Amino acid sequence: MSKQFEEKKFNIPKLKGISEKTIEEHLKLYFGYVKNTNIILAKIDEYVVDSENNTYALGELQRRFSFEFDGMRNHEYYFTHFEGGSSTLRVDGELNKAIEAEWGDFDKWLNRFKSIALTRGVGWVILYYDSFTKRLLNAWVDEHHLGHLVGLAPLLILDMWEHAYFIDYTPGEKKKYIEAFFANLNWQNVEQNFAYAGQK
Repeated sequence: MSKQFEEKKFNIPKLKGISEKTIEEHLKLYFGYVKNTNIILAKIDEYVVDSENNTYALGELQRRFSFEFDGMRNHEYYFTHFEGGSSTLRVDGELNKAIEAEWGDFDKWLNRFKSIALTRGVGWVILYYDSFTKRLLNAWVDEHHLGHLVGLAPLLILDMWEHAYFIDYTPGEKKKYIEAFFANLNWQNVEQNFAYAGQK
């Protein structure tokens, strides 16, 4: 039987503009992704014993696996961004220097990132680091798994599924949710992600 993934526990303080109820319900969805990831892996183990007769089922399970696994992992990045309370990006830090090298200045990057977050539909906005070219890239990922950039390390992940904000904001108030996310973001976590990605 495949090794089981375990739910991560997050130490999230009281947030500004994102209610405790939202976080509570959102975490339940995360737990579901962990559970479903494990169920699918167990089913694959079961069906692969007779892969010839289970070809179709295995193919569908593999497709579903990427949805559930990425749903699990994206949320782990997202919730970790809130741990330890909000902090600002260090102006003299390596991540800010990389942002300035790529986009000219922090505000230009931030405006671009926020614009991507307003993409119609459900998905995620991700700031990636490409260790091959030593560049930063922004991307929109549909659902949880469609559009991830191969081989790149996620640094900052913003959940733009309606479940991330609908208790606090209407679909027409996405901008308010985006502002609340950044008001609560612990940039030290993002900088740690960048430092780790640069070591690969």
